[in-house]
Amino acid sequence: MPVSESLFDRALKLIPGGVNSPVRAFRSVGGTPFYVKSAQGATLTTADDRELIDFVCTWGPAIHGHNHPRIKAAIAAALERGTSFGTPNPFEVEMAELITRLVPSIQKVRMTSSGTEATMSAIRLARGFTKRDKIVKFAGCYHGHSDSLLIKAGSGALTHGYPDSAGIPASFARETVVLPFNNAAALAAAFAANPGQIAAVILEPHIGNAGFILAEPGYLAAVRRLCTENGAVLIFDEVMTGFRLAIGGVQQLEAIVPDLTCLGKIIGGGLPVGAFGGRAEIMDLLAPLGPVYQAGTLSGNPLALAAGIASLRLLEELNPYARLDALGRQVRDAVLAAARAKGIPVQVPQLGSMFSVFFTAVPVRDCDSALTSDAKLFANYFYGCLKRGVYLPPSAYEAYFISTAHEGPAIDRACEVMTEAIQAI
Repeated sequence: MPVSESLFDRALKLIPGGVNSPVRAFRSVGGTPFYVKSAQGATLTTADDRELIDFVCTWGPAIHGHNHPRIKAAIAAALERGTSFGTPNPFEVEMAELITRLVPSIQKVRMTSSGTEATMSAIRLARGFTKRDKIVKFAGCYHGHSDSLLIKAGSGALTHGYPDSAGIPASFARETVVLPFNNAAALAAAFAANPGQIAAVILEPHIGNAGFILAEPGYLAAVRRLCTENGAVLIFDEVMTGFRLAIGGVQQLEAIVPDLTCLGKIIGGGLPVGAFGGRAEIMDLLAPLGPVYQAGTLSGNPLALAAGIASLRLLEELNPYARLDALGRQVRDAVLAAARAKGIPVQVPQLGSMFSVFFTAVPVRDCDSALTSDAKLFANYFYGCLKRGVYLPPSAYEAYFISTAHEGPAIDRACEVMTEAIQAI
């Protein structure tokens, strides 16, 4: 029996579904997940010694590729001093200085241990600041698995057909207004229907959790204007897009200033980290200064922040965004050309180092249009790529990620594989 199958059999006995995050289970594409024993650059090595070109990049953090020597050295140096202190440490101050300098909308920042904690805390803070209860989110946007936000969510919830999780009281759900993405009129109508009641609007400025879906020109500016006019806090969830699409995130690219921003992924360099920050007058409501409580024993963990600081400093030094966009366009064009030649309808939204492949003739602009993608065709494509040595997200509704380590032979081979996989459908 292959090593991965043996490990999965053992895991099934002790871990619900055999996995610690649902999308890893391969339920969407069928079959048994493989296990990874190491990763280097753009490549994963499985427990069965297969080498795979990786377009998951640990769901975003590995923008410099896996096991980058600078990040590895930073962790090793921090490890010599200890793993966790339970007190403030110098890395917290250095990371706060970096984030507030690189993301101008963030005047003050609080570290957490995950993106879920960051979004959950930002929502609580917005409610405390406005003294209102309702929030607006958008179908297909995933903001972690806290109760207020796991309603018509993307990511694994969408993949596994459970967009409304069991265990969330109906009273909680009533405080969350869910709207279609890229529809400013729907947001205006929601404000009109709930005057003076909406505390915050939270969104992924470009969605990464229903596949990659771009905000249409002018949409984010309209969201900003409507929040300002109605006294609601605008929260950008840039856990995926922050530092990945630009050094200052989507808000830099679109020249939009949110009130609060949630971050994660890259600021941990591959270790568990999240953060939220924004206007000082809002952030100063957090304990110990104010009445909004938020805490975390491992928040600001020195190993995670050392890795994240190294990752951000590398981005500053290298400014790889034009190169990453060129790699993204190379993959996009290869997939589009292969599908066109085969007569298969496909959409490949792409910006910088993020993209997705939707097998549909419908332009993808929101969750409903993303769901028109042929999931069975995607599963065939997924396995066509996997057997040829390229690992894609095991779901028709997830974003793909590219790292600087893909540049050169890896991206060229990946384009060949993706083309071959479409030709074989």
